[in-house]
Amino acid sequence: MELSEILCGIVAVIVVLYYYLVSTFNFWKSRGVQGPQPIPGFGNLKDVLLAKVYLGDYVTKIYNEYKNEALIGIFSTKTPILIVKDLDLIKDVLIKDFTCFPDRGIPVTEKVEPLTQNLFTLEPKRWRPLRMKLSPVFTSGKLKEMFSLISECADCLVEHMEKIVSKSESVECRELTAKYTTDVIGSCAFGIEMNALSNKESEFRNMGKKIFTPTWKNLLRLRLRISFPKFYNKLGYILPQTEITKFFTRIVVETIDYRETNNIIRNDFVDKLRELKKHPDKLDDIDLTDFLIAAQAFVFFGAGFETSSTTISNALYELALNQNIQENLRKEIDEIYMKHGKDLTYDNINEMGYLNKIFKETLRKYPPVPVLMRKSISSYTFESPKVNIPQGQTIWIPVLAIHRNPNIYPKPDVFDPERFNEEAVQSRHFMSYLPFGDGPRNCIGARFAVYQTKLGLIKILRNYKIHTCDKTPVPYVIDPKMSLLLAPKGGIHLNIIKINRT
Repeated sequence: MELSEILCGIVAVIVVLYYYLVSTFNFWKSRGVQGPQPIPGFGNLKDVLLAKVYLGDYVTKIYNEYKNEALIGIFSTKTPILIVKDLDLIKDVLIKDFTCFPDRGIPVTEKVEPLTQNLFTLEPKRWRPLRMKLSPVFTSGKLKEMFSLISECADCLVEHMEKIVSKSESVECRELTAKYTTDVIGSCAFGIEMNALSNKESEFRNMGKKIFTPTWKNLLRLRLRISFPKFYNKLGYILPQTEITKFFTRIVVETIDYRETNNIIRNDFVDKLRELKKHPDKLDDIDLTDFLIAAQAFVFFGAGFETSSTTISNALYELALNQNIQENLRKEIDEIYMKHGKDLTYDNINEMGYLNKIFKETLRKYPPVPVLMRKSISSYTFESPKVNIPQGQTIWIPVLAIHRNPNIYPKPDVFDPERFNEEAVQSRHFMSYLPFGDGPRNCIGARFAVYQTKLGLIKILRNYKIHTCDKTPVPYVIDPKMSLLLAPKGGIHLNIIKINRT
C-alpha cells in the first residue's frame, strides 16, 4: 500500500470521527434554543470533565450569560442537555408534569456497581414502590422517636470537641462534623454504634471518605458510567466488586440476620428493609436481592452524613465570619434552654425561628446538590417558549445559579438570614429555593437532615464560640473535583473557643 493511500485512509478516519462527534451539534439550533458553541469531543463541559471547574460554577456562568433565555441548550460530549431557567417551567418539570420527568437520568450500572440501584438513581419502575414503602421511616412521628438518639450523638460531639479545643489548634470542621453525622446515621438507621468520633479507625468513617474522596479513579468510573453506561456495565463480568460494595452488602445482610436470629425490633430503616426482604410480594415484580436492599442503606448512609456535615460546617463558617449573627443565634439557643431545661425535644427545636432562618440561608448559599437532573420518558413540549424535546432528553435545573441570582436574592454573596422571614419568603416564587428538590422525587430524608443539622449546631454553639483563623478559606472556593456535590476546597478550618458557664 502506497503512502498516499495510507494518508488518505487516515484523513478519511479523521473526517468520519469529526462528523460523528459534531453530528448532534445542530440539535438546539433546529429547536430555536440558544446556547454556547460546543467543542468536538467535549461539548461544552471540557473544564468540568477535566475537573478544572466545578459543575455548579459552570452552569451558573452559563445561566448568567443567557440572562433573557428561559431555556439554554448545551452539550456533554455530543449529548444535548437542556438547562431550564424559568421558574414556572421548573415547576412544570418537577411537579405539574412530573409523570413525563420521573427519572433522574443517572445510569444504574448494577452489574459493575450494584449499589447504584438505590432510591436516588433508580428508574421509575423500581423507584415508585420502594419510595412508597420507605417513606414511613421519615415521618415526623418516626423522627420524634429517633430524636433522643440524635441528641446523644450531638452530646458526644460536644465531649469530643472538648479534647480538640484543649490543644489550642484550629479545627477542620468538615471532618469533625462528618464524624458526628456518621455516628447519627449509624445509630438511627443501622442500630450500630459507629464510634466515628471516638475511634480514628472507624470502618464507617473510612468508607465515607472513600465514597466521596475525588480520586482520579473515582472520577474515571463516574465519567465512564455517565458517558458509556452500557459498556461500563459490561465490565461487571470481569471487574471484581469494589471494597465499598462488599462492605455495605456485608454489613446490611449481617445486621438483618442478627436481628432475625435474636428477635430484635427497632422500627428503624434497617427494620423496614428487613420487612421488605421478608415480604417481597409487596413490591410487585421487583427482584429484591441483597444488593438492592444494601443499596438503599448505602444511599441513606452516604447522602445522610455527607450533605448534613457539609451544611453544618458551612453554617459554622458563615457564623465565624458574621459574629453578630452568631451571637443572636446563641442568645436564642440560651433562651430555649432557660425555658425548657437541658433536655431539648423535637418540638423545642421548632421554636427556634432564627436558627431556621440561618439553616435555610446556609442551604441557599451552599446547596449540597448544585444541579437537579431529570430525563423525559416521553416527548414533551414546553409552552413558553414553545420547544419540543424527544423522549430521553436530559434536563438540568440550575439550583446553585437560582440561589445566587441577584434578581431573586439581592447581594447573593452576603449571608443574610432575614431573606427567610415570612414576608420575604412570600414575595418570592416558591421554585426559587430548591435545596432538597421538589415534587414527588424530592429528598426523602429532608426532615432527618434538618434535625440532625440543627441539633448539631445547637449543641456546638451552646458550648463553643466559633472564630476564623489563618487557615480559614476566604473567599470560599468550591472544589472542582466534587462534580455532583458542593464542598470547599481544602476543608474549613476554624478556631473553637470553650464557653465557660458558671
